[in-house]
Amino acid sequence: MRIRVSADGPSSAKVDLAACFAYDGDRKPSGLVDRALERELARQMKAENFLGRAGDLLIWNTDGRSQLCRHLVVGLGRRRDTPGEAIRSGCARAAKEASRFSARSLGLCLPDESRSSAEVEVRAAIEGALLGAYQFDRHLTDPTRRNVPLESIELTAGPASAKLKRVATLGQLGAEAVCLARDLVNEAPSRMTPQVMSRIAAKHAKSAGLSCKILGPAELRKIGMTALLAVSRGTREPPRVVHLTYRPSRRKPVARIVLIGKGVTFDSGGLNLKPGEYMLTMKSDMAGAAAVLATMTALGHVGCSVEVHALLGLVENMTGAGAYKPGDILDTFAGKTVEVGNTDAEGRLVLCDLLAYAEKKLKPSRIVDVATLTGACVVALGTQASGLFTRHEKLRDELLDAGAAAGEKIWPLPMYEEYLQLLQKGPADLRNVAGRWGGGITAALFLGEFLSRELPWAHLDIAGPAFTETELPEAAIGATGSAVLTLTRWLENL
Repeated sequence: MRIRVSADGPSSAKVDLAACFAYDGDRKPSGLVDRALERELARQMKAENFLGRAGDLLIWNTDGRSQLCRHLVVGLGRRRDTPGEAIRSGCARAAKEASRFSARSLGLCLPDESRSSAEVEVRAAIEGALLGAYQFDRHLTDPTRRNVPLESIELTAGPASAKLKRVATLGQLGAEAVCLARDLVNEAPSRMTPQVMSRIAAKHAKSAGLSCKILGPAELRKIGMTALLAVSRGTREPPRVVHLTYRPSRRKPVARIVLIGKGVTFDSGGLNLKPGEYMLTMKSDMAGAAAVLATMTALGHVGCSVEVHALLGLVENMTGAGAYKPGDILDTFAGKTVEVGNTDAEGRLVLCDLLAYAEKKLKPSRIVDVATLTGACVVALGTQASGLFTRHEKLRDELLDAGAAAGEKIWPLPMYEEYLQLLQKGPADLRNVAGRWGGGITAALFLGEFLSRELPWAHLDIAGPAFTETELPEAAIGATGSAVLTLTRWLENL
């Protein structure tokens, strides 16, 4: 993707589609350099009763009255307190329209209001445009069903300073990382097995300058990841744990961070089999691992100054003859025992071994795990918000700030200690489920039992936003790449 930031208006850029923007109630688009074009678009807005609401679109085919053949006005809705939020969605919609018109090049003219926060808006604009242009079409053999790919973006945002060009590059890097996560999740589950994903991780690690170690079943048995291994007993696909490491090249690391991603490449539910209608999207149960891998590939480019380790727990949860059973009692890396109350609560069994291993072997200053963990979190927050669980206020605030800057909805949920007793019934130290109520909370409490209370740790449940079954401004139906931009922003800020 070629990206150019300039002070010229879209009328002077040779693009297939030029887009500008208007907020709710505006009578003309904002930020245009060409006043004649501004007046003409204002007339078109009035004629078509264009109100500037979020999602409103006005297409003007110029019939020779402009050097460009087609202009687009995108409604941004009401002005928002969070810089970049409206622009990100608006540019995503513009990119989707560019695809609809088979445009290979897109001009974006940011509104005047964005000049006071130009760096934030430019980064958001590039992120939005590239995410809106994303498509997963590698398996389409009919060329008429493939959209023409967007090849270049011309962005007008005031004086084209070195800072603006730098943040445009950061926006591109972040969006490309999100698209990598989407590609991994959107792939068919029989093509994206634990072995395949571990090889892909190794390939990207080499390109990104990361060290990579892959642990197979023999190594996992030797180090005692018994709970993780139990989840994979019903499948012919052997599990993998991928350990990626990023170290800043020019400075001493100021901290050591561990990211952990749940990577269940397909989740049938095990012997507690899922209903058939829920299985079609269960290739997305490795979205946490995909987000962590994608984040790691971007760190060297964004100038991250902390040492970052990533652990990807890659398994399948199937129903074969060797499958683990309800009522089984599992040993864990931490030494605690766990009774299996439900084989469809497998993600926490994968994560509990990885969390305990990370604390003991890597000695981190912070841990964040990312997982499509519970349907209960989706019930609580809906399909577009992630739940954040942590006992550490500073880490909570860091992640919430990063999520707001990234345009991702994250909401903190409690970890009530009283609910822990719901997991402490039966013949083992813990059960992996606690009943119907508060399932997101009890899942987080379960994970917390495998770490020291003093260690700053956060659990991000992305079960809702990781995969969308409806078209969104910044995502087509399918994987969204949720949490990648939040994690990247967080690590960049550290």
